[in-house]
Amino acid sequence: MKRFCLALDLIDDPILIAEYEHWHKAENGWIEIRNSILDAHIIQMEIYRTGNRLFMIMETEDSFSFEQKQLLDASNPIVKEWEGLMSKFQKPIAWAKEGEKWVLMNQIFSLQPN
Repeated sequence: MKRFCLALDLIDDPILIAEYEHWHKAENGWIEIRNSILDAHIIQMEIYRTGNRLFMIMETEDSFSFEQKQLLDASNPIVKEWEGLMSKFQKPIAWAKEGEKWVLMNQIFSLQPN
């Protein structure tokens, strides 16, 4: 199993942030999006927010790759529709590469039990 942590900013507008959170509640999520995540070999995904900064934790099978996930998403019209909807709420972090939304974070500390 692999773990990835990613960050993304939302547009700093309380109304847009509330709407973004609305779409991420279990009862409002799209089953096709959930399925696309699972189909990409993502086992667990959580998103946290502080202010307008989002933090995502993904646990994946060893076979997961971002490149494969990108290819699957590009050929899925429902994922494209979802990403279009989400783009009205999201803004790239200042240091994101061109076209990059979620930015992979580097682990800088890990507490290991004795």
